[in-house]
Amino acid sequence: MELYVSEYSRYVMALLMVLYTYECFAVFRYGEEKRRGGIYTRQKLLMFAFHFSCFLVICFEKGDIVYLFFYAFQQIILFAAATLFAMLYPKINRLVVNNMCMLLSIGFIILTRLDMNKAIKQFIIVTGSLVIALVIPFFVHKFKFLKNLKWVYALVGCGALSIVMILGQTTYGSKLSYSIAGVTFQPSEFVKIIFVFFMASALYEASGFFEVFTTTVVAAAHVIVQVMAKDLGSALIFFMVFVLMVFVATRNYFYLFAGIAGGSGAAYIAYRVFRHVQVRVQAWLDPWSLIDSAGGYQITQSLFAISSGGWLGLGLCKGTPEAIPVVETDFIFSAIAEEMGIVCSICLIMICVSTFIMFMQIAAGLNDKFYQLTAFGIGVTYIFQVFLTIGGGTKFIPLTGVTLPLVSYGGSSVLTTLIMFSVIEGLHMIKQEEGAKARVVKRKRQETNYDETN
Repeated sequence: MELYVSEYSRYVMALLMVLYTYECFAVFRYGEEKRRGGIYTRQKLLMFAFHFSCFLVICFEKGDIVYLFFYAFQQIILFAAATLFAMLYPKINRLVVNNMCMLLSIGFIILTRLDMNKAIKQFIIVTGSLVIALVIPFFVHKFKFLKNLKWVYALVGCGALSIVMILGQTTYGSKLSYSIAGVTFQPSEFVKIIFVFFMASALYEASGFFEVFTTTVVAAAHVIVQVMAKDLGSALIFFMVFVLMVFVATRNYFYLFAGIAGGSGAAYIAYRVFRHVQVRVQAWLDPWSLIDSAGGYQITQSLFAISSGGWLGLGLCKGTPEAIPVVETDFIFSAIAEEMGIVCSICLIMICVSTFIMFMQIAAGLNDKFYQLTAFGIGVTYIFQVFLTIGGGTKFIPLTGVTLPLVSYGGSSVLTTLIMFSVIEGLHMIKQEEGAKARVVKRKRQETNYDETN
């Protein structure tokens, strides 16, 4: 029985993921949320079916009924999250909520298979984070003064990063986090959101040379502090968000090309200065020459895992993803590829892409430039982190050590990403209101023109 469940589940999981991913893009055929209701319902059914089929396999492989209880708690939380968001905020974008829950479920599945204790910790963190995330759309929607806090964002962001640089704990050569009352935080994760709000607040009213210059100074302070703390992955995310948000705000290609040139120069200097960057670049160019060291061993084991999975994977609990160091964080994608297969891995990427496209669609539909820039910045932050994680694990780019949002193990990353998704939901509600007001104005104009004609 176990053999049949393990073997045929690979086909079932792949089919359910493909169907869910198809629905992610079928959404864009319709411009109005009310016409997408059937798609969203099918997405939920597919998500819960995928989650159930995966945990059924884990229960058979582990031979412990406790996994079924853990599965039930997860289903309750995911169902409650999707339902409460829809009940509290009828005007939200449900694709964003569904994809958020789908990515969380994939994370629960692979973490449960890798390390039950870490999966339980992640579940507790996600539960608390969802409670916080549920109130974020209300604040974004109602608090109009958020656009006027430019220097507050700048001071809070630089201050939080400076504290971790001075007092932070060193992890793999980088100062990433510090602890308060036994709880560990990674400030750079939260500052990503603050930084986006700073950029939008600094550039929404005017985007001339003076505004760009002052914004550049503050952005450089964020990046320099991250470099000094040797958190180069986060520094790269901050830099890319800065360059692209300045370009979108100004429509000036000079700033874009100057940013690319400056970033290239800074990357070369970082390569010459930091030994661990040299190791990562060498591991990227030729991991086999460093297979006996930490950098080369991680990459080679990741490539072995991805290649051994094939199209449909070896099956949950059938691979050896534990052979990859820190697989729960930096190389979670490799574990998914090994046991769930290339098909599910590609679908995971496409789910992230559909989420990004929806973020950009929401940004494009906003009239207020502050909200538009905020949505754009959050979208870039999200998709660039996805690119860095998957690109590093597949040897497409040098490893940067960032997590896969909502899937990898990590409390700060999960909370930050859920807040980002909730901010987008608040912005979507504003977009819906702007559209309703525009339709009212248009209708009044048409009525006025009709009265004048007659």
